[in-house]
Amino acid sequence: MREFTARFATSEEVANWDSHVTANPNGGNLLQSEAFADVKQHFGWKTLHLVYETADYASYNLVLEKSFPVLGKLWYLIKGPDVADVDDIPGIAKANEDFVRRARLGVFAIKIEPDIVLSDPARQVIEGAGLVKTHNLQPNDSTALLDISPEENQLLRNLHSRGRNAVRRAIREGVEVHNVEPSEENFRAMYGLMTTTVEAKSQVRVREYEYYRQFWTNFIKRGQGRLLFVYENGVPSVGAFVINYGRKGTYKDGGSLQKRSQYGDSHLVQWTAINQVKELGCTEYDFCGTPPSDQLKDTSNPFHGLGLFKTSFSKTVTDFVGCYDQVISPLKYKAWMAAGERVARQVYTRRTGKQFY
Repeated sequence: MREFTARFATSEEVANWDSHVTANPNGGNLLQSEAFADVKQHFGWKTLHLVYETADYASYNLVLEKSFPVLGKLWYLIKGPDVADVDDIPGIAKANEDFVRRARLGVFAIKIEPDIVLSDPARQVIEGAGLVKTHNLQPNDSTALLDISPEENQLLRNLHSRGRNAVRRAIREGVEVHNVEPSEENFRAMYGLMTTTVEAKSQVRVREYEYYRQFWTNFIKRGQGRLLFVYENGVPSVGAFVINYGRKGTYKDGGSLQKRSQYGDSHLVQWTAINQVKELGCTEYDFCGTPPSDQLKDTSNPFHGLGLFKTSFSKTVTDFVGCYDQVISPLKYKAWMAAGERVARQVYTRRTGKQFY
């Protein structure tokens, strides 16, 4: 087991945060980025910058923190820690506990959700380190991933036949994809498409508009995001917000009108976005959320329809280990699980009208 130490990043490291995160063993994650940290600071979280160090590498990770009366502080290592191997999780857990106790940080529990592919051995290592499985929080703990490193013609051939045929037909029939400006009008149109699609097909509540406007603006102004539309009769009919962060492209948000006449339009949007982020150096594309691999054919799953679309590009679904809790204070954590989390979420949502996590 590698031994790790934990510390807060220096001001110089924070100033160059994205360059450090994208140099992590797995290339970092957009939810650990400077742009996302700024979003969460406006929506109920304090952001901290945590560095793990071992003899072989350093890992830079965003921590979201909330404080609660009596219990103390909850840490959420969103999509982290970024480690070279699951066998590094026990060393990270020990570094967390040592750091929290040594620096008297008042943290009673730490949520982690590393991008480690789910397997029985991986689960055994994590749970063997004393971490407790809890409900997953991010939509892409199961997702469709596509290797976009091949040249364009080969990449098209590598797609699932459903996706490849839809892309080719859309091109043949003259469907046009436009990169659009980050204007209020376009943001409002994008949000309308999202709510139409997500709430109609998955019954999942979409966050408030202000959250997405902040999110999209932050990534676009850093050159890490783009908004793409297809139009019918002068109105946006398909929209996608796509992020390039390090070597990873991500289809973060999307939506469409339910009745459209242009076949393959949504597929061509994705194909266009894939080639754009590929030109920026991305080698992997995350379609950001499907049902778990063992539920892909389950029509009752709220993400069934979205899963069918996304797996028309990538033929398989990747399941990650998801969210685990590291218990620092057993008594306080017991109170948190018994009622604290439920009450905190209800109170926060009632007071602000926003999602807790």
